[in-house]
Amino acid sequence: MRQNKTKKLSYAIAAGVVLGAVSFTTLAAPVAGVVGMTSTDSATAEANSYSTMAGVSLTVANILSDASSGKASEVAASGAKVVAKSIYDGIAIAQVDNYVNIRTTPSEDGDVVGKLYNNSAATVEATEGDWYKITSGSCTGYVKCEFVVVGDEELAKSVSTRLATVTTQTLYIREQPTTDSSVVGMIPEQDDVVVKDESMADSGWVQVSYQDTEGYVSLDYVELSTKFTQAESKEEEAARLAKEEAERQAAAAAAAAAARKSSGSRYTGGSSASYAAPSGAGGAAVAGYAAQFVGNPYVYGGSSLTNGTDCSGFVMSVYSAFGVGLPHSSAGMRSVGYGVDVNSMQPGDIVCYSGHVGIYAGNGSIVNALNESNGITYTNVNYSPILAVRRIY
Repeated sequence: MRQNKTKKLSYAIAAGVVLGAVSFTTLAAPVAGVVGMTSTDSATAEANSYSTMAGVSLTVANILSDASSGKASEVAASGAKVVAKSIYDGIAIAQVDNYVNIRTTPSEDGDVVGKLYNNSAATVEATEGDWYKITSGSCTGYVKCEFVVVGDEELAKSVSTRLATVTTQTLYIREQPTTDSSVVGMIPEQDDVVVKDESMADSGWVQVSYQDTEGYVSLDYVELSTKFTQAESKEEEAARLAKEEAERQAAAAAAAAAARKSSGSRYTGGSSASYAAPSGAGGAAVAGYAAQFVGNPYVYGGSSLTNGTDCSGFVMSVYSAFGVGLPHSSAGMRSVGYGVDVNSMQPGDIVCYSGHVGIYAGNGSIVNALNESNGITYTNVNYSPILAVRRIY
């Protein structure tokens, strides 16, 4: 297969975009990870028990040796600091129309072991002529130098997402970087939020974005990590395609069964209002069903479409009406169904953000349980960096 032509560099790429065919890997150091959160965690303290984080890929741990400051210092034998390297040094970013093949040898005759998709990241191990030897995800092999960009910090930043993962039971988001400041939000243990600004890291704080709230969290109770999209091996691609097909068939069958069962009935929930039962199958039917609950209340930890629900409870309950079981967790929903590119979103797709999730309604908006002030409402799909788009149908 011929490799795709190199695209012109674009530094306006939205951070955190998930390519549909590739899974995310967290690249962090010294130790960091991202695990699922439970929406029903209660808010009890500024800081409580710590939990050991798991699921970490240390593919580029050698260059991410200082997660707090984002710098790794080389010290000469005399002890004097001589070089301050960016955590993005040695990172290759694919700049192609679709993907570049990763081969076993530095030749187009080499066997293909995987694909490095556009804007995906790899660690450069060596240079052999006009080929780079790279490692990305589970793949190690060779790509032509012309198809990747190495050492461009701005490009690497634009295609990665900096995350803070909570390591205590409930963490307060403060209006200002001090414990005396007002609490503007709360994050449950093991949830991860997008880091907006690390300029206050030396004083122990970073600015984060969580749902529709921005504020500061203490570095004492989070682990920082950098998330890139990485390569997909041939085996991973085959397994993904098989899984996607099986899930599409199972979801379509469940939706059809649910539609037949509820045909002619009305869903009333626990309120006096009357709602149409789910009908039809597919994403458009899901989005249409979800839309009728706009205006109902937001309740942290809830899952009632009429009496109150949080963001993940809303998505879970809407899909439950179609016979599809989902986790009550915004982080957990990043792995349900199958991934699609943000530019290919369709009504009914699950759109995942840092600490939030909604259902794509079409026309550039999501229907979601936003917060206590707005309840279930419509929100611009790009109100916050998108971490994943997952499709059930």
